[in-house]
Amino acid sequence: MQSTNPPAQPAVPPPAQAAAPPKPANRRTRLILAMAAGILSLLCLGGVGVFISIYDEATKIKRTAPDAVVDNFLRAYLVNRDDQQASLFTCKEPELSLLKAFRDDIQSREQRFSIGIRVDWTSLTVSTEGGQTLVSTDIRRTISDGSERTTDGWRFPLVDQDGWRVCGASPIN
Repeated sequence: MQSTNPPAQPAVPPPAQAAAPPKPANRRTRLILAMAAGILSLLCLGGVGVFISIYDEATKIKRTAPDAVVDNFLRAYLVNRDDQQASLFTCKEPELSLLKAFRDDIQSREQRFSIGIRVDWTSLTVSTEGGQTLVSTDIRRTISDGSERTTDGWRFPLVDQDGWRVCGASPIN
């Protein structure tokens, strides 16, 4: 009898093991990182809000006291000669023509005589006359070398429009 052996098959190596599936990323780590990033961004946004609030309060123009408003106005108008800054302390249409002439005279003398003139003022006195709030002071002009000083009395009427504001200036005769 003849044996019927199937023909010899070539030796095939056993199939290679399938590569292990990659480990899934750790979901817990991703969740923690996402939460931390969210909390950090909320804290930053909150910090920006707090900073803006504090900055706004610190730079707010204080117009609560008539004498402080006149002091700030005089510093801006006569010392710094900054009309834009001075306008923060005035009413809509102030009558400042006499004070402007006073300032122009100071500037003219500085140029004509090549000198510096320092401007300051004495204490500010608040009074009420006929229902109108007035602030009075003596404005002093001093030549930079101290050789000459002049003093002129001035009166500033104020109105309370969302805080005190200067509405005029006139010399006291």
